[in-house]
Amino acid sequence: MTTTTMTAPRFELADRALRIGAGFWWCSSVLGQWAFFYYIAIFYGPSTLQGDFAVWAKNTHLLKGYVAGDTIGNLIFGVHALLAGIVAFGGALQMLPQIRRHVPAFHRWNGRIFLVTALGVSVTGLYMVWVRGATINLIGSLTISGNAVLIIVCAVAAWRAALRRDFTTHRVWALRTYLVANGQWFFRAGIFAWIMLNQGPVGLGKNFDGPVVIFWSIGCYALPLLVLEFYLRAKEHGRGRYAVASVLVVSGLLAALGIFGTYMALWRPVLALN
Repeated sequence: MTTTTMTAPRFELADRALRIGAGFWWCSSVLGQWAFFYYIAIFYGPSTLQGDFAVWAKNTHLLKGYVAGDTIGNLIFGVHALLAGIVAFGGALQMLPQIRRHVPAFHRWNGRIFLVTALGVSVTGLYMVWVRGATINLIGSLTISGNAVLIIVCAVAAWRAALRRDFTTHRVWALRTYLVANGQWFFRAGIFAWIMLNQGPVGLGKNFDGPVVIFWSIGCYALPLLVLEFYLRAKEHGRGRYAVASVLVVSGLLAALGIFGTYMALWRPVLALN
């Protein structure tokens, strides 16, 4: 028996572990993102379409959600929220290879909608930060702006690669766009996972400006990008597949825990008032 024959099953097992880890992470994330979509659709959908922005005052956790007399700002916030819901719902479908293979027309059009929507989220987010002042401090403004800039860069790169029909490069940039476009979803999931694991707001600060918040305001999009790069390299070169698979499973568990906490603490009480 040759060395190649002996090691082949090991590579197959490692490859399977990586696929399972990625699949588990996707399932965990998509359930959380669709829960986010449900919350946005129910709470912000009717009020935004009807122009009844004052309803948002029921959500006491919002910073500069509804502002009396600021019709343009209120409208932009409503559009931003609805676009974020579309990103959460449609982006996950783009990750499914079954749809890409068997329903290519849907994949193309959903991808176009996703990229345009992601750009809309970033632009309206920048307006919320720098015109409306919807952040607690300068650090928050800078980190959210960094997230928005990355969304624009990744979305444009993914679109340009698709126009060149360089679908290998397009897929990588599309994955990056998906992660950074959901950066603020990761922020909520991560913060509430931390709160639940520590049984309290350890390191969050009295004004939500503690070291954990500062770290995770960047980490919410930087760490998912880093994990993606490790995943792509493990998939291509075959090294570290078990380690990356383990990271994906742990990340999926933390995301599920965090979104459950977010739903119970933030979304469920607001929906009960709707």
